[in-house]
Amino acid sequence: MPVAASAIYFLNLRGDVLINRLYRDDVGGNMVDAFRLHIMQTKELGTCPVRQIGGCSFFYMRISNVYIVIVVSSNANVACAFKFVVEAVNLFKSYFGGAFDEDAIRNNFVLIYELLDEIMDFGYPQNLSPEILKLYITQEGVRSPFSSKPTDKPVPNATLQVTGAVGWRREGLAYKKNEVFLDIVESVNLLMSSKGSVLRCDVTGKILMKCFLSGMPDLKLGLNDKIGLEKESELKSRPTKSGKTIELDDVTFHQCVNLTRFNSEKTVSFVPPDGEFELMKYRITEGVNLPFRVLPTIKELGRTRMEVNVKVKSVFGAKMFALGVVIKVPVPKQTAKTSVQVTSGRAKYNASMDCLMWKIRKFPGQTEATLSAEVELISTIVEKKSWTRPPIQMEFQVPMFTASGLRVRFLKVWEKSGYNTVEWVRYITKAGSYEIRC
Repeated sequence: MPVAASAIYFLNLRGDVLINRLYRDDVGGNMVDAFRLHIMQTKELGTCPVRQIGGCSFFYMRISNVYIVIVVSSNANVACAFKFVVEAVNLFKSYFGGAFDEDAIRNNFVLIYELLDEIMDFGYPQNLSPEILKLYITQEGVRSPFSSKPTDKPVPNATLQVTGAVGWRREGLAYKKNEVFLDIVESVNLLMSSKGSVLRCDVTGKILMKCFLSGMPDLKLGLNDKIGLEKESELKSRPTKSGKTIELDDVTFHQCVNLTRFNSEKTVSFVPPDGEFELMKYRITEGVNLPFRVLPTIKELGRTRMEVNVKVKSVFGAKMFALGVVIKVPVPKQTAKTSVQVTSGRAKYNASMDCLMWKIRKFPGQTEATLSAEVELISTIVEKKSWTRPPIQMEFQVPMFTASGLRVRFLKVWEKSGYNTVEWVRYITKAGSYEIRC
């Protein structure tokens, strides 16, 4: 269910109402007194941003020296409410020259009331895009003397924007060099047993784009996902070319993607926003290519000694390399002294984290590195409790490698002027929760 807000209040740090707007008659006008009495005066503002008093719920957020409070009387989507507050603050800042505080609110009462009527209708959030709202609410806010001067931007096509055709991009953009940067960033999450069997593994990824394109271009992105390739071969009436295909799970797109075309043709078609944005997010649970395999061996020799041996092997291509590799090998809290030898990088005992910190600046593909350590423990009189071994943790970045196997097959740009475009594609895989039991 959407927000369905009954009222919204703007309060200063003393609890005084700067401005408020009632959208429904299911709450009384004294709701702010309950918030001031039960939350502000009890000093519980920092404990939880959602509180229920009586039959009403209060969602509140502090921005600068202003509290924004949304009051609802029914079950509502909390995440949607806070998203609305964040977007509303960005909208106000765009009118007030980048400032949003008590002074900015006091100087712009009339404008704020007008905006509140537009961005929320009967308690339901509406369009909060500054580019669109500025087309028909042309009044300028009173700017703070410390805010930056407004830049003179060309006025976009009002009809196209207001109808919602392409609300995320204005017309009239022009660049000397038309370029598209596409980054595929993946995080590998792994839980592996000490014997090398995978207990849990998945990849979460996102496709980031940065577009510097003139006019109103139409882009089409082709990936090596199984469903998209099967649909393409069906439409073209020819067999799919050989090559690895992957199955994408939990895909979410930016609002610019044409979902109707994606459902029918399984292609990612869109008119991109100007600048940087996140095109899509996805998750993969099958066929993950693990960049590293770790084989640990830890032997407890009596009560005062341990032997630790860890072998790390890079599984990605020999021409690739990983950067910033960090392996955290746990040791008991009563560790007194360590003697560590490594074949690559540097390692030392970190007492604050109870681990051997092994760092390798550059780890080539298809190579092995080993760590051997002797650990001396403090002998205690009391009976020693069995050591619950935490898992080994890894951190790394592998450029030009994707654990999912996702690849960009093509990126096409169409624009009526027919200009040439330069496309740049990068891949990078990072460690998410990469753990190996020992």
